[in-house]
Amino acid sequence: MSIPLVDQPTQEKLVTLRDVSWEQFKGIEAQLKDNRDVRMSYLSGILEIMSPIGDKHEKVKSTLGLLLEAFMREKGIRFYKRGGFTLEEPGYASGTPDESYCISTDKETPDIVIEIIVTSGIINRKELYKPKRASRNLNAKANRLLLEPRPSQWEAQS
Repeated sequence: MSIPLVDQPTQEKLVTLRDVSWEQFKGIEAQLKDNRDVRMSYLSGILEIMSPIGDKHEKVKSTLGLLLEAFMREKGIRFYKRGGFTLEEPGYASGTPDESYCISTDKETPDIVIEIIVTSGIINRKELYKPKRASRNLNAKANRLLLEPRPSQWEAQS
């Protein structure tokens, strides 16, 4: 399924560094912790640093989240919004989705993560959240919405 999301891509800049140790990543992360315009992802020695997160990015993120929530309410699916917090497997992976949701029960690892991707890097977003077993990724990428529904997950919860 392909749905246009933004008229023009937001001018985001992406820097990719290879052969970065976990300790180096954590040091860089500590230096940038107060900069909310910078977003970092780390997967097995690859570090991606993206900036800035623009207005259009935030609008698409909010709209997609609202649509997903409306769908789940309409289907009677119990969900818990977790927001965008860092999911981390120490020594291997760290990433922060734009939004995340738990289905049926509130748990440590969300069932659904949403990422708005305007500038693609080389980190595979599915692999990034795999260690935490996030079961479904919704990616808005390159002006398209990529959906991977799992029908049994969308059934109404009793």
